[in-house]
Amino acid sequence: MPVARGSGRPVRLPSFRTNIFAPLPGALPAMLEKLLQPEIQDLIRNDDFETLKDVFYDWLPADMARLIEDLPEDEQSVAFRAVPAGMAPQTFEYLTLEAQKILLESLSRIELAAILNGMSPDDRTELLEDLPEEKAADLVALLDTEERAVALSLLGYPENSVGRLMTPDYIRVKHDWTVERVLEHIRVYGRDSETLDIIYVVDEDGRLIDEIRIREILLAPAGAVVRDLMDSQYVALTVTEDQESAVEIFRRYDRTALPVIDSAGRLVGIVTADDVLDVVEEEATEDIQKFGGMEALDLPYISTSVPNMVKKRARWLITLFIGEMLTTSAMGAFENEIARAVVLALFVPLIISSGGNSGSQAATLIVRALALGEVRLRDWWMVMRREILSGLLLGIILGGIGFARIAVWSAFSNIYGPYWPEVALTVAISLVGIVLWGTLAGSMLPFVLKRLGADPATSSAPFVATLVDVTGVLIYFTVATLLLQGKML
Repeated sequence: MPVARGSGRPVRLPSFRTNIFAPLPGALPAMLEKLLQPEIQDLIRNDDFETLKDVFYDWLPADMARLIEDLPEDEQSVAFRAVPAGMAPQTFEYLTLEAQKILLESLSRIELAAILNGMSPDDRTELLEDLPEEKAADLVALLDTEERAVALSLLGYPENSVGRLMTPDYIRVKHDWTVERVLEHIRVYGRDSETLDIIYVVDEDGRLIDEIRIREILLAPAGAVVRDLMDSQYVALTVTEDQESAVEIFRRYDRTALPVIDSAGRLVGIVTADDVLDVVEEEATEDIQKFGGMEALDLPYISTSVPNMVKKRARWLITLFIGEMLTTSAMGAFENEIARAVVLALFVPLIISSGGNSGSQAATLIVRALALGEVRLRDWWMVMRREILSGLLLGIILGGIGFARIAVWSAFSNIYGPYWPEVALTVAISLVGIVLWGTLAGSMLPFVLKRLGADPATSSAPFVATLVDVTGVLIYFTVATLLLQGKML
C-alpha cells in the first residue's frame, strides 16, 4: 500500500496507478509534477473524483496549488473541489491571482464563503484589493461577522501600506502574567496565530511594550513573571508605513515577524516574512520593468492585454525615439566635417554604444545599491569620485583597444588614409571622454531622481543610453575638429 506525503498515513489507490500517485515525502519534485498532470486530467475526464480525492490526500497545499494552476482553466475548478475541505483555504492562498479569479467565477457561494473565512487575513486582503470594488464587496458579504470586521479594517488602510500586509492573528500577553498562564493562553489561542515564534507583551491599554521569543518562555520556570523576562528592546512597524520600508527593516534586523502599531503605540497586528517576500518580488519586478525602458505592468505579463501592453511600452519608446532624434540633429550639425572625412562616420556606432553601455552599467549598479541601502543620498560625492576613476580607467582601456584596431588595419590597408594616427588618436580620446561621461551620467542620475522623490529605477538603461548618445556625438566630433583641423577637415 503506498504511503502519502505528510502524515505517513496509507492511501488506498488503484493498483495500476499506485506508482504514479504515491509522491515522495516532502515537496513535490518538478519532474513528478509533470508526470502527474496528464494523469490528473485523465481522472477529471473520466469523472473519477474518488481517486482524485485520494491523490490529493495529505499533499502539501503548495504542491496542490501548483498542479492545479498548470491545468486548463475548465479543469481547475474540478481539481480544486477534490482538495480536502480542511486544506482548501490554504491551497487557495498559494494559487496565483489569476488562478484565484478563475475559481471565484466557478465555485458556488457556499464554497467561496468557506474558503474566504478560512483564509489568513493578510492573504485575503491581498486578493480583495486586486478585485473590482463591486466584486470585492460581494465577497466581503460572504464573510462571517468577525472575519468581515477584520477584512474591512485591513482594507481601510492606505494602499501599499503595512496595514494591508498585516494579520491580526498573533499572541499577546500582559507583563504581569506568569509563564504558566502564558502557556495556557497559547494552548487556547495559539492554533490560529500566524506565528508562535514571538510573543508580544502589551500594557493595560494595549500598547506594545516588548516582545519575547517563545524559547525564553519555554525555558523559564512556570512561576516566573513575564516582566522578569523583558528587556524592553523591540522593533515595530507603524500601520501607515510604506511596504518598501518594511522590507528594509526586515532585512536590517533579520526578522521573521514584526509587530505593527498605530499612532498611539497600540499593537494592531503583525507582518510575517512570507508577506514581505511577496512585496520584494513585486518591487523587484517593477524595478526591472522600469529599468528595461517601460512602465511597470499592473498584472502578470500573460494576463496583460495587448492594448495595455502597447500603452505601457509605447510611452517610453516614443520618449526614447524623440531623444534619439537629437542624436540625428547633433550629427547634422557636423555635416560638413562628415562630408570631408567620411571615415569619421565609421566610428559613430562604436563611440556612442560604448558610452551608452558604460552609462547603463553605472546606472544598474547604483540603482541596485540604493535599493539595498548600500549607498544613500549623502554618499553621492563618494560615488562620483569612484565613478570618475572607474570611467577614466575603462575609457583608457577601450581607447587603447580602439587605437590598436585602427593601427593594425592601417598596417595592411589604406582605409583610414595617411592621417590614420590622428584618426586613431581622435577615436581613443573620444572613447575616454564618452565612457567617462556615460559613467558619470549613469551613476548620478539615480541620485538626482531619488532626491526629487522619483523612483531611481526610472533612470532606465535605455534612457541613460539615449542621453549619452546625444552628448557622445558632440564629444566625438568636437575632438575630431580639434585634432584633424587643417588635415582631413
